[in-house]
Amino acid sequence: MSAARAPQNLAPQNLAWLRGARRVWAVAAIRAAAQPLARLHDQLSERFGDGDRLVYLGDYFGYGEAVRATIDELLDFRRRVLARREGFACDVTFLRGAQEEMLQKLLQLQFAPNPGEVLSWMVNAGVEPTVRAYGGDLRQGFAATRDGPRTITRWTSGLRATINAAPGHTKLLSALRHAAFTEEDAGVLFVHAAVDPARPLAAQGDAFWWGRRDILDLGAAFGGFRRVVRGVGRGRHGLVEREFGVSLDGGGGHLVAACFAPDGSVLDRVEV
Repeated sequence: MSAARAPQNLAPQNLAWLRGARRVWAVAAIRAAAQPLARLHDQLSERFGDGDRLVYLGDYFGYGEAVRATIDELLDFRRRVLARREGFACDVTFLRGAQEEMLQKLLQLQFAPNPGEVLSWMVNAGVEPTVRAYGGDLRQGFAATRDGPRTITRWTSGLRATINAAPGHTKLLSALRHAAFTEEDAGVLFVHAAVDPARPLAAQGDAFWWGRRDILDLGAAFGGFRRVVRGVGRGRHGLVEREFGVSLDGGGGHLVAACFAPDGSVLDRVEV
């Protein structure tokens, strides 16, 4: 597949094609670190130029407590970017991370064949602060899983109603993309965590969130892209570059953003 055109068999809402990008700023996992995110945004606002694009690589919440403040900060900075004289809606893209995927599944918990086990797994993976932020009580959630689908539906409906009541939150969460890429041949692909080199881009599915292959170990270009950039890494070592892969993940409230040329070379970075 050439990176110069959008794959025909991947739904447009699942993929962001960064057409005409002069540079692309990518922001690694945030994990509800609202105050560091605000400081990062202040630095980005001074460096963001005409023709630049901004891609958030997922995990906006999970583990951290400032869930709603983080989403509000993301929405506010998007408005600041779009308010620029040459600002366009396509300038800012939000990717779906593992935490956002879990939240979507959580809101459909009544359909899970083993809801108690699924909820336990999600709690271990960091979803608890998100549940609290939107008014949920996990004790009631676990009780509902023992009572049956109808009770679970009432519990998840309460969460959904609170999310819907928060201005802009539902709209942002419903607009998340699975991946983003530049339009240049041998360009750069932006993902949340991983890709499976054995599958084409259109067939990645949940490999974007749960894939076990480390993109830093890629021995060849994936899918015609010069580089793959991820926002979550197991080691959380900040900006790490390899020939075909780049990892961005500060971890522990340490946020990392990097600026990429359309061919994947790193032009600048911001860390707070």
